[in-house]
Amino acid sequence: MRNRRAWSATRTVVAGLACGVLALALPGADASAGAGRPTGAVSGAGQGQRDASTVIEWMRTAGTTIKAEAHPAPPESLIWDAYVSTAVYNAVVGIEGRFTPYKWDGRAPRTASSAAAAASAAHRVLRHHFPGAAPRLDAALTGTLAEIPDGAAEDAGVAFGKRAADHIIELRRDDGRGTSVPFPARPRPGVWRPTPPGHEPFASAWIGRVRPLLLDSPHQFRPGPPPPMRSARYARDLQEVAAYGGRTGSHRTPEQTDTARYFATLDLQGALGDHATRHGFDIAETARLYAAANTAQADAVITAWDAKLRYGTWRPVTAIREADTDGNPATRADRHWEPLLVTPAHPDYLSGHATMGGALMRMLTGVLGTSRVDLHIRSTTTGASRHYRYAHEYERDVVDARVWGGIHTRTADEVGDATGRRLAAWALRTYFRPVA
Repeated sequence: MRNRRAWSATRTVVAGLACGVLALALPGADASAGAGRPTGAVSGAGQGQRDASTVIEWMRTAGTTIKAEAHPAPPESLIWDAYVSTAVYNAVVGIEGRFTPYKWDGRAPRTASSAAAAASAAHRVLRHHFPGAAPRLDAALTGTLAEIPDGAAEDAGVAFGKRAADHIIELRRDDGRGTSVPFPARPRPGVWRPTPPGHEPFASAWIGRVRPLLLDSPHQFRPGPPPPMRSARYARDLQEVAAYGGRTGSHRTPEQTDTARYFATLDLQGALGDHATRHGFDIAETARLYAAANTAQADAVITAWDAKLRYGTWRPVTAIREADTDGNPATRADRHWEPLLVTPAHPDYLSGHATMGGALMRMLTGVLGTSRVDLHIRSTTTGASRHYRYAHEYERDVVDARVWGGIHTRTADEVGDATGRRLAAWALRTYFRPVA
């Protein structure tokens, strides 16, 4: 038993290291490992049966599988992550209790292994959607279950995990994922059209019509329209991105350039696992953290894409090059202007990154009970890592980054951030709540 416990503890540390964690307290990190931990937290019992690192490992497996099998654009990945994490969450809290299940009332005996349930749920969802990955997924499940004592608890956990997964699979059936959604607007001043260098069509337009995970509809939190082209705010937006977002001749500082590039793509799943490990979260808290964060971000990207389809505003690269057609005397055309970053193939308003950032931070502050989110986040674009101690610091940087990258106006970012926070605040009143 002592050897098994020692191995389980080692596995938890290894899982944290793989997410970019030093197992010991880091300078500048919370001195108290429990800071920001949800109230009512308890330590996991029966390490092999209720090991929180199983959730972290399987969310990492989910990310690897999704990337290899679906080759998704970043916003699409969030929807897949939400499928897996809600199945894992239901599998765990259906045994552990502690928090309200997600759109389900399934329960299993407390004696069942919640680690086996978590692994089984993730395995089944991934295997269903990505049958080509079955050999790797089966091997991963075998490895997880080998660390859990054989017997009735393991068997019950595996069976319940499959039930939880089947519920999510059925819940998301025919949800609009991947369907063809046209963008019918004809090019004219102010309206989006394919941008250089690739001049690609509207990417992943289906996201704006997919059934949300938490919200009642994709347009539930649709904001009002962007500033009119002849307004002073529109001119200020365009002047700022032209001055600070250009590839050459920009007023950006080196630090601002680093921020723009850093936010291109982030390993947020790794950051969640890192936080859970350093703060000693148990298996239920860890499953809740992933499910809450991923569903909030998924619904944020759905909301942002709904606005993109509704308003269809042109990107800065088009607006700056064709500013002599916008009817605003305060803007000036620059036919050769290029952004620092390659412009994604969809409209400006709303910014997906900013909407997701606002939703993620508002959801985390609600789940953690503090604005001190304490996240170590690695950029998969630059390889750099940053520590965000407070939620507002992350939101500030993601808003600035998209302007400094030359791919969004500040209004698209700021309205996106506010919209994300609103939808997450609404969701927190219904989902992932502690059981009284």
